[in-house]
Formats: sequence, C-alpha cells, structure tokens
Amino acid sequence: MFGLEPGLVYAVAASLILGVYLFCIKRYFDDYPSTVYVTVTFAMSLLWYLPIAAVASDGDLFPAGFGTAGVGMFVLTVGGSILAFLASFRAIAVGDVSYVAPISKIVAVFVLPIEVVFLNERLSAVQVAGVVVATAAVYVANYEPGKLLDPFVRAVHSRPAQLALASAAIFGVVDVGKRVLTQELRVPPETFNLVMFAAVPLALAPLAARRWPERADGGVRADLPRFAAVGLLLAVAEHFVMLAFSTLSASLASPVVNTQAVVAVVLGGVVLGEENVRVRLVAAAFAIGGVTLITVG
Repeated sequence: MFGLEPGLVYAVAASLILGVYLFCIKRYFDDYPSTVYVTVTFAMSLLWYLPIAAVASDGDLFPAGFGTAGVGMFVLTVGGSILAFLASFRAIAVGDVSYVAPISKIVAVFVLPIEVVFLNERLSAVQVAGVVVATAAVYVANYEPGKLLDPFVRAVHSRPAQLALASAAIFGVVDVGKRVLTQELRVPPETFNLVMFAAVPLALAPLAARRWPERADGGVRADLPRFAAVGLLLAVAEHFVMLAFSTLSASLASPVVNTQAVVAVVLGGVVLGEENVRVRLVAAAFAIGGVTLITVG
C-alpha cells in the first residue's frame, strides 16, 4: 500500500522533527550569527550521529568503484548544504518563522525541473499544476489587501523572503544530489551524513571564530545544552531524510520532507504569537497542496 512505503514513513518523520527544529531556531538562537549557530549545531550533530552511524552501518562507508564522479557530487551536495543552511537560518533569524517557512519549503518547485532535465524524470500535467500551486504559497505568504502584484513586490524586496527563496533553490540542488549519491552511486545514507556533519563545522569554523559572541550571559557555553538538543533533532531528522532519499525519487521525498513548514507555522503562531498566522497557514496549505500534487502526479 502506498501509505506504508518505508521511504514515505521516514520522510514524514523527518518533516515533523525538522518542523520543531525550525521553531527552535527562532525561539532560542535568532540572536546568534549564522556561521556560529551552524558551526556549533553541526558539531553537536556529529557527536550524536557517530553512534547512529555505528549501529546503522554495515562496515562499508563507500561502495566499490566510488571515484571522481562521487567525490564531485559530494562536494556539490555538501557545499550546497552549507550555503542552504546558512541562508535558511538567516531567513528565520531576521523574519517570522511562520512567514519564512512556507517560502523556504517550496523546494519541490526546484527539484522537479532538475530531475526532468538531468535525470530524465517526466513531468505530468498534475505535477505542473503542483508547481503552480506551491509557487502561489509565496504570493499568499506576502498577501495584504492592495494591488494584485503587491505580494510579489514585497517578496522581491523582503530580505527574509529573498533568503528563504535562495535556500529553497539551493536545497533543490542538494536534494537531487542526495538522491544521486544514495541511489545511482549507492553511497550509504550514514556516509553522507557523517561527511556533512564533519565538513560543515570544519568549513565554517574560521568564519565563526571571527564572529564568536562575547556575551555577559555566557553565550555559546551557557547555551550548550540547547545546542546539544537541536543537534540531536538535526542528527535524527537528517538520518531519516537520507533513508527516504535512498528509496524514493527526490521529486517524491523532497515535498514530503518539506511539509515541515506546517509544523513551523503552527508553532510560530501558537507559541511565539507571530502576526498574520491565518494567512501564513493558508500559505503553508498552498505549499503542501502543491507538493502533494507533485507527489501524486
């Protein structure tokens, strides 16, 4: 039965955890520089992920014949992940999570064309409609009574919206890269996550050191338990993400994973009391409706 597909179960679990993770960024870390937050969080995720990988791995971290193409795909995917996570964190830090989430999670709009062009996926009429509906989420998230094109103007000039769209586009490339690594190149899911959780803090450490906060409340040291908590959320969620991408096409896995937008919008509205939550819930519904059409199309 379609609903019992293991990859879909992993994708749904990842979406729920990542929705809570997005909310935690806004609730506890929006005053940190993006490089500092991402560096510390990913370092914590690496520590949590080591035992997960030890249990999940069959002993072979790379498949036989893994060569230059695989290395290049790793560089593209991990490098893209760094840029996407930085853009996503900054978007949430400077904007409402209930505003940013519906925009940043229309990743499927970018995933599907990439798979069509490079991996010979075929685009149905229903999937085209899904792309249109998901794109409408950007319009609705920026909606205020006024002229028809005002929401698009606001999106173009809004820094949080710009960052959210950038992160969605980059995550689109990253998600296709994850699919290629785990399916075409047969890289174990835990291998990708180990490389990502190690490479991200190593790459960003010099930048983070320049902006390391010296705060009266203790800064990073005082917040280490919180960093450890979100690091655990990210480690578990990304493991589920990679298990989903190892069995599903990116066009199917990515939309389901990115339903995390609904969780983030609800938490942002209920717990943080953010404004225009009803409109943003509608935007999230458009995003989910669009990705659902893409999924079933």
